[in-house]
Amino acid sequence: QVQLVESGGGLVQPGGSLRLSCAASGSIFSSDNMGWYRQAPGKERELVARITSRNSTNYADSVKGRFTISRDNAKNTVYLQMNSLKPEDTAVYYCNLFRVMYVLNYWGKGTLVTVSS
Repeated sequence: QVQLVESGGGLVQPGGSLRLSCAASGSIFSSDNMGWYRQAPGKERELVARITSRNSTNYADSVKGRFTISRDNAKNTVYLQMNSLKPEDTAVYYCNLFRVMYVLNYWGKGTLVTVSS
């Protein structure tokens, strides 16, 4: 089993920054891909950014140039550095682990990010 625990959410003013962390525990494979998704009220969950086991990354167009995903394999932790935040970034952010070997998804419980003045 895999457990994912997010932290770092909160209230920030437009233009501000936040850094989300996701600590993974349990059975972690070196081949696992990690990612961040978000869900705003009344909207579907969408991909924000993901990073493969080889540190290849991709981002949603809406966050390119503002968000950076990274991972520390020694700590089984993935980060999302969010800069130049906008009100439309307000959402619950979910950590995701994708087990390539078995095509399985694991999810954290989410952390709320609110961008407002």
